[in-house]
Amino acid sequence: MRLNFKNLTVQVIFAIILGIVVGALFPAFGAQLKVLADIFIKMIKMLIAPIIFLTVVIGIGSMGDLKKVGKIGGKALIYFEVVSTIALAIGLLVVNLVQPGKGLDTSAANGGDVSAFTTAASESEGLKGFIMSIIPENFIGALAGGQLLPVLFCAILFGIATASLGESSKPVIKLLEKVSEIFFKIIGMVMKISPFGAFGAMAYTIGNFGLGSLWSLGKLMLSVYITMFLFIILILGAIAKYYGFSITKFIAYIKEEIFLVVGTSSSESALPSMMGKLENYGCSKQVVGLVVPTGYSFNLDGTSIYLSMAAIFIAQAYGVPLSFWQQLTLLGILMLTSKGAAGVTGSGFITLAATLAAFPMIPVEGMALLIGVDRFMSEARAVTNLIGNGVAAVVVAKSEKEFDPSGVQNKVNDEKVSEQIPVLQN
Repeated sequence: MRLNFKNLTVQVIFAIILGIVVGALFPAFGAQLKVLADIFIKMIKMLIAPIIFLTVVIGIGSMGDLKKVGKIGGKALIYFEVVSTIALAIGLLVVNLVQPGKGLDTSAANGGDVSAFTTAASESEGLKGFIMSIIPENFIGALAGGQLLPVLFCAILFGIATASLGESSKPVIKLLEKVSEIFFKIIGMVMKISPFGAFGAMAYTIGNFGLGSLWSLGKLMLSVYITMFLFIILILGAIAKYYGFSITKFIAYIKEEIFLVVGTSSSESALPSMMGKLENYGCSKQVVGLVVPTGYSFNLDGTSIYLSMAAIFIAQAYGVPLSFWQQLTLLGILMLTSKGAAGVTGSGFITLAATLAAFPMIPVEGMALLIGVDRFMSEARAVTNLIGNGVAAVVVAKSEKEFDPSGVQNKVNDEKVSEQIPVLQN
């Protein structure tokens, strides 16, 4: 089989392999290549706020029917809560069966500095702080700050106001659609350098932590990987089958975005192109614009699995026995804190600190055991989050009859589509 090096997927895979080789052979040099990943991710992040704002406003504004907006949004939130709770429960089940933390030497955690994470967690002020962080100081500041939740909040308000104006808002929506096309064109330009970002990120990881670090706490890492794989294939697979599409074919369709996330360890890097892919797949612009950005804050299946497994892992390592009811209480806390993962700087790791602070039976200093390998598990988290949000968009679109089946038939097996960065179509 001949490889097509013009294909972005092939380029990213090759870049990841090259990054591993460079990081292993020239660790000092590899560690310095993190700047390539930083540049790429920073370029993506500078575009996320305006793209989210435009997409959500266009999605809600073009519906016109506010009842339909509420119905789609409500259905999406219920789906997010149910599926992410299942993810949390599966994580608890597997970590109790495998018990990866049992008998671990916790002396390695004594020198670990977790103050940065615990401080950030305390500054979030729990549920009240999370709610207040959603509301920005001013409208423009939300876009300038680049935080997803405030942008989403402003976009929903703007979109609802636009939809309520009816026909008189059509010129505004048309203008925003053209502006959106320009931003997605810029995304296409930025994505061409994604292999360099993936190369730099992987070279840094191996160069900084070494190949040996890939085996550190391997039992926990393997448990997390297996759990997320089973969640995708069994849970998301069953949901996909019920709604009439194949999870394996869907994963194959978004393979470029998955490899990009693996290379950069950030699901945000694939957000813009993922939204375009979902629209090409058959989901309506309205559903994609409302469900996907919201899912990036409230439907973090991979992060949910990681949080539940990491918390119990630390308890096992320190020999802290937890009864069924105590674990059920922990599950309830995680159901709340996991929803704030995208709203706190540092994402999953800081959210874990906030969870342990609310559940003092598990020593927060045990997080130091995870610092060295968290980087490797973050890739699995990000991929699971990406696939989970993609499935959510298709499910909501199908249930609301906002899905065009011809999109799947004509495009899912079209090699040309997978070689391009899709742009939102009118």
